[in-house]
Amino acid sequence: MALKTRIISFSNHKGGVGKTTTTASVGTILASKKHNVLLIDLDAQANLTASLYDGEVENSIYTALIGKSELPIIKLNKYLDLVPASLQLAMADLELASVMAREKILSELLEKVADKYEYILIDCPPSLGLLTLNALTASTDIIIPMVAEILPFKGLTMINDFVSMVQQRLNPNAHVSGIIITRWETTNLSKTIEEKLRENLGDIVFKTKIRKNVSLAEAPLENKNIAEYAPKSSGAEDYRALVNELIKKLKKE
Repeated sequence: MALKTRIISFSNHKGGVGKTTTTASVGTILASKKHNVLLIDLDAQANLTASLYDGEVENSIYTALIGKSELPIIKLNKYLDLVPASLQLAMADLELASVMAREKILSELLEKVADKYEYILIDCPPSLGLLTLNALTASTDIIIPMVAEILPFKGLTMINDFVSMVQQRLNPNAHVSGIIITRWETTNLSKTIEEKLRENLGDIVFKTKIRKNVSLAEAPLENKNIAEYAPKSSGAEDYRALVNELIKKLKKE
């Protein structure tokens, strides 16, 4: 696998925290900066696929995971590719239950294509099951998007324990590179949670926060990323700032 390739999983076992929006936005903005990027939709809901591609999906990540195809890569533009998902992914845990080294299947698939990309971004499902395990086993970096609310804050312990298990048993390089605060609002609760996160975790929390913004919800309906759909919106502004911060952070590691 090419050493220069950063494989980044956007993961959180809680849904509705902005994993898909963040994967799509970060990936498309990196591509706009002329970085070669591969996006992988690893969620059976296929929201990342639907938000960026309006064509028909014949093969998906599912067919590759069960050994019926190579990674099906769709070219979105010169610098941005997508491996789509399908509803069949919901059956992957059962179908792969008896497969030897099943937690390393994605890793092996990515080894064949990684040298073509500077960044591979994985949109993980909202669970800590086999698909997420495959993603973290393949990753050089793990980023956790989370909403500034009490329950997601408490759920960080569970995610960290899962990452530690992956690190000890499967991928010694697995580590949380950053936590992104999403859907941030100027409320006392948001401010308090942010303060506690920064107090407890320090620089691992990105300085950039993603403000709650209706354009972020509208963009996927037009099969566009936020930077194209509403380039002057706070959502586009925040994600551009996040990408700049991410590039600097990864260079330091």
